[in-house]
Amino acid sequence: MSDTHSNTVSYVRDTMLDQQEPPVTERGVIKWLRENLFSGWLNSVLTIASLGVIWFIIIEIGPWLLNTVWNAESLRECRAILDGTSGACFAVIKDRWHQLLFGFYPPEHYWRPVLAMVLMLVALAPILFSEVPRKMLYFSVLFPFIGYHLLWGGSVWLPISVLLGFVVGYVAFRATAKLSSLVSVIAAVAGTFLWWVFLAGPFDAAMYSVAPIGLEYVRSDAFGGFLISIVIGVSGISLSLPFGILLALGRQSDMIFLKSVCVIFIEFIRGVPLITLLFTASLLLNYFLPPGTSFDLILRVIIMVTLFASAYMAEVIRGGLAALPKGQYEAADALGLDYWKAQRLIVMPQALKIAIPGIVNTFIGLFKDTTLVVFIGLLDPIGLSNAIRADTDWNGIYWELFIFIGALFFIFCFGMSRYSMYLERKLKTDHR
Repeated sequence: MSDTHSNTVSYVRDTMLDQQEPPVTERGVIKWLRENLFSGWLNSVLTIASLGVIWFIIIEIGPWLLNTVWNAESLRECRAILDGTSGACFAVIKDRWHQLLFGFYPPEHYWRPVLAMVLMLVALAPILFSEVPRKMLYFSVLFPFIGYHLLWGGSVWLPISVLLGFVVGYVAFRATAKLSSLVSVIAAVAGTFLWWVFLAGPFDAAMYSVAPIGLEYVRSDAFGGFLISIVIGVSGISLSLPFGILLALGRQSDMIFLKSVCVIFIEFIRGVPLITLLFTASLLLNYFLPPGTSFDLILRVIIMVTLFASAYMAEVIRGGLAALPKGQYEAADALGLDYWKAQRLIVMPQALKIAIPGIVNTFIGLFKDTTLVVFIGLLDPIGLSNAIRADTDWNGIYWELFIFIGALFFIFCFGMSRYSMYLERKLKTDHR
């Protein structure tokens, strides 16, 4: 026993080893490079090829961007300053930034779209972030009417008369609530529509004759640049989501007539290019209106863009509804909830959470598609870039304008994608 003990005791350590640094390949930058860029032969080849492409872009475009002219009155003056060297002429952005942002909006009224933009961000805050006080949602509801009056101007009583149409619809809904939900909805829609068609105009005229309050009217053909892209894009995004939800629910309805109408609408809109709908809004829509009716072109485009986006949104939300387990519907029935409460409290929150990537993807596509309005005579940023290049001072300028336009579109679209990622992380409950 003693011999065995004496032979093994030398293998037992009676002191602790000092803490040591991990190997160089298992820490810091080297570990990150090995795991993310050189984890295998294929990743290594792709990494080296990507570095080669980046280096080529830097050596080819870098000097052009670094040698930039910002102060010049024309392309000819830019070239004189560059004196034969390669360089960018971003002086065109400094000279025409107001057109790219506001189009032909009167310069003395630039404060109106700027204020509308600031108020829009304030109105979106309680919708996008739950930390913002819920009472601000009242301002979010009122902002579309405030924003319209700031941008177009005219009588202040016109947006108020439109708002009163919703008030009339709500009163009609409450007055018929005891009959049935279908009758209440029909009464609300009918009351709102009748007010807008027959009473909104006379109310506006009567009130303006008594109290002529308002801003100077700005015609829609003065709108242009990113102003028109934001107006059409934000309006289409805001309206397409609720309409898309209703269309998705209608497509899953057990009522044959309602389901057929929703299916026909969705499939028809998805089967027609957006440019066709824009031409319809520009040329054909007036034929369906009463003689002498003047309907603003931008509002017509917003309606068509909203209908187009709603059809795609309905399919995205229908995918979220289809992904829910049947047990969620059964749980709502077990709690004794009626259809609308079940949708509002149980089904729709989960379906929208699942559909967030598709919803944001539709929003981004819609915002970029606003550039198609150039084909119906509205000067979006692309249309204005063509007009600027047609000027003798800047005839021949090309890349600088499109880099600036692309950068602004990227900022808007990237912001939407990052917010969707934030929302997904916030709503994640599986802790995986």
